[in-house]
Amino acid sequence: MPKEKARPGETLIVRNKRAGFDYDLGDRFEAGIVLKGSEVKMLRAGKADLTDSFCTVFRDEVFLQGVSIAAMASAAFGHLPKGARKLLLHRREIERIGFSIAREGMTAVATRLYFKGGRAKVEIALARGKKIYDKRETIKTQDAEREARAVVVHGQRRYGRA
Repeated sequence: MPKEKARPGETLIVRNKRAGFDYDLGDRFEAGIVLKGSEVKMLRAGKADLTDSFCTVFRDEVFLQGVSIAAMASAAFGHLPKGARKLLLHRREIERIGFSIAREGMTAVATRLYFKGGRAKVEIALARGKKIYDKRETIKTQDAEREARAVVVHGQRRYGRA
């Protein structure tokens, strides 16, 4: 799997690499995050982890849970490292996410955390969990792609074509 680069105008903070392995990712949404000052400073330092993150809908608001943003030692008004953080979305996006979670048996996972125009954003994806045999299939395809790339790059020298 090629390493993902930040898109133009974005500064990538962290990416959830497990999400693509554990879930079949579907629709994606970009959301703003309500943060405290110490959380923003720690994000600028790259001290975040999205591995166990997921979204919940409560009273027509979406909350991001399980995101670990390291606590700042010298902050006057600190934050909880794994506290719930409110997401800023349009009403139709909230309804779509809530419907998918409640009725379609999907979950919403955070896939990327980044800065865009000086503001912290998170990309969330509606996802359906993979079965064990699906994960094995993913590993096989990744290995095949890796071997194919190696042959293209190094194969020309091995087989005397260059």
